[in-house]
Order: sequence, then structure tokens, then C-alpha cells
Amino acid sequence: MTLSEDLSRLSARAKVAEDRVTQANAEARDRLEQDVQSARTRTNEAADRLQDNAAQAAKDADARGEEIQRSWKEHVQKARARIDAREAKIDAKVADHDADAAADYAEFTIDFAYGAIEEAEYAVLDAVLASMDAQNAEDKVPS
Repeated sequence: MTLSEDLSRLSARAKVAEDRVTQANAEARDRLEQDVQSARTRTNEAADRLQDNAAQAAKDADARGEEIQRSWKEHVQKARARIDAREAKIDAKVADHDADAAADYAEFTIDFAYGAIEEAEYAVLDAVLASMDAQNAEDKVPS
């Protein structure tokens, strides 16, 4: 799958999450509970995939995946420095390695963003459910 296709997949997933949250306020509580559980399951699966992908990215990109886990800000700075430094390099092997590392970095960040969207959907659906529970509890209190 190309990076462009990965970004398209990420965009489509974000739209699905947005649509589900919009529908959540109109759905019955039982259906919403199922959606929350389903979102939680997908979040756990996404976290597992992210962990697996981080391990593979670390192996394939000289431990760059581990750097991301330790410090997002540090990793972004290194990636930007690598991009700036790439313009000055003339060695074909180094340029090829940098291209592979950049692609690995892009793939990892897409997976990271996908997992974040999954987590955001779960959190919003859970918040809607909690709001419904609070409203139900409030409705039961005598005026």
C-alpha cells in the first residue's frame, strides 16, 4: 500500500468516526453501549497493531520507531533535520537509506494517527454514553 493510499485510509477512518459520533446522540442506549464496546475492542486491536508496527519500524528504520515512543517531539526534530540534511547528501546508498527511513517514518505516523482516531472515537462515544447516564439519573430525581 502506498503512503498516499495510507493517508486516504486514514482520512476515511476519521470520517467513519465522525459519522458514528454524530449518530450516537440519536441512537438507543443499548446500541450505543454496543458501539462503545466495539470501539473499545477496535482501540485495543489498534494499540496492538501499533505496538507490532513500532517494533517492525524500529527494526527496519534503525530504531526510529523506539525514538518515537520515547519522545514524539525529539523524533519530529530528528526527522526534520534528516530531511534538511538529505538535500546536501550525494551518496546514492545514503540517499536510498534515507528514502526508506522517510517512508518507514511516514507509515508509522499514519498508523499512529489511525490509532489516535480509534481512541478518540472510543472516548467520544463513552462521553456520550456517560452523558446519557447522567441525564437518566437526573430524570429519576423527583422535582
